[in-house]
Amino acid sequence: MQEMMTHPDWSRFLSAMVLVLMRISGLMVFAPVFSSQAIPARVKALFAFFISILLAPVVAALPMTHAELGILPVLGELGVGLLYGLSLALLNELLIFAGQVIGVQFSFSLVNLLDPNSQVQTPLIGQMLSLFGSMVVLASGLHRTLLASVMRSFAEAPMGAVFLDARTGTALAGMAGGVFLAALQLAAPVLAATLLVEFAISLLGRLSPQLPALALTVPAKTMVGYVVLIGSLALWPRFIETRFSALLDSAEMLVRHCVVRS
Repeated sequence: MQEMMTHPDWSRFLSAMVLVLMRISGLMVFAPVFSSQAIPARVKALFAFFISILLAPVVAALPMTHAELGILPVLGELGVGLLYGLSLALLNELLIFAGQVIGVQFSFSLVNLLDPNSQVQTPLIGQMLSLFGSMVVLASGLHRTLLASVMRSFAEAPMGAVFLDARTGTALAGMAGGVFLAALQLAAPVLAATLLVEFAISLLGRLSPQLPALALTVPAKTMVGYVVLIGSLALWPRFIETRFSALLDSAEMLVRHCVVRS
């Protein structure tokens, strides 16, 4: 017994560390805050590496754990990490899409910036809302909640016992389909206000043909839209936190359903 305690099973520990690293790496690629290009790649790699070292002994001692390297275990752990990352990445897509809808109403449809995270052109308002979402996630500690959820997943979905099938992809696609509705809910106050402005100016234009309706519509929509947007920002943190929690709960449920029962 003393000899076993003096000479730990290093092969099992290294296998567990590699598998933990595969599961954590999905967060570094897609999850909000962790996937930010403002964080250097070396910092992300070191963070994932040290987390794997700390978790490997605990995870390897859990029941139902199969700390053995192979193609299927590595793909399973990588799939769990990507499932978490892709599920939470929908929050950022939601905010960018809501910003695009609001930008069209503000006549900012041609004002785009290069998003450093996705390396594609995104609307200016979408960039602002994406940064606002990251600030809410950090301020409310949701990034720690995400890490805690991933750590709990090793008990609910043991290493080497996870297999992603087509139903998981179908469920993830269904979650992505909800982005459109959630973005419209987020942009609804601004949409309603700008549509009312358009209706009012159109009515005035019919009553007074000399009124330059086209010249008044864009500045009036922009001013009223900004006022409504600033006034509704107080409600956005609760909305973002609720959506983040819902996406995280969905990811946890999908991970539990991917466990292969022996």
